[in-house]
Amino acid sequence: MAIVPKRNQYALRAIFELAKHQGKGPQKISEIARAQAIPLRFLEVILGQLKGTGWVESKRGFYGGYLLKCSPGDITVGDVLRFMQGNARTMDCVACISKHDCPFNGECAFASMWNKVNEAMFKIYDETTIQDLIDKERKKAGASAKMV
Repeated sequence: MAIVPKRNQYALRAIFELAKHQGKGPQKISEIARAQAIPLRFLEVILGQLKGTGWVESKRGFYGGYLLKCSPGDITVGDVLRFMQGNARTMDCVACISKHDCPFNGECAFASMWNKVNEAMFKIYDETTIQDLIDKERKKAGASAKMV
């Protein structure tokens, strides 16, 4: 099972939280961290990186914080994960933990299977926008409220 690194999960959660509050003014970093259970020290670094995408901006001052600059429907999970991966290509062999010291030079029996799994995951990530996730959360919350 492929696992998304914590740093990438935190980036997704930060974008998600900003998207949930879009149009309501800047969100304090401490509020984002608390709402999404992200360690503050990691969130500071991640939001600094995300500012480079053009998706996130910061406002200084007492009423400052972070804002999502574009529509949550324009950002996919795949976009965020690719950005957080940096120069790593989606299609790299995922069979070995250490790609640089692979004893099989990427030619092992498992490589093509793991790469297919990676492709399938990114197909789902690329079809899922941040708005889709917000809509799903709201729908779930509405269904829970009706049960009470």
